[in-house]
Amino acid sequence: MSQEKVDRYKKEKAERKQTLKKEKVQNVLRKCVVGVVAILLIGWIGYSAYGTYESKKSKEEVEIDYSALTDFSQELDEAADEAE
Repeated sequence: MSQEKVDRYKKEKAERKQTLKKEKVQNVLRKCVVGVVAILLIGWIGYSAYGTYESKKSKEEVEIDYSALTDFSQELDEAADEAE
């Protein structure tokens, strides 16, 4: 082995603990990011599926009878006409 290879090996061996620690931190960080993205994706798919389910559900129709309000309005108009 040449002296250059020996020096490179010694330097690599001296920095091995730091390199392994750095790789472990990067690996954990990568797993956390992938986990968060997966959770967000699953949540988004669930929310979209629920929205689709709710939109297909039949909605209750309500009918409003405005006849009492119309009669009251007419009575007010008549009372105002009589007062003049």
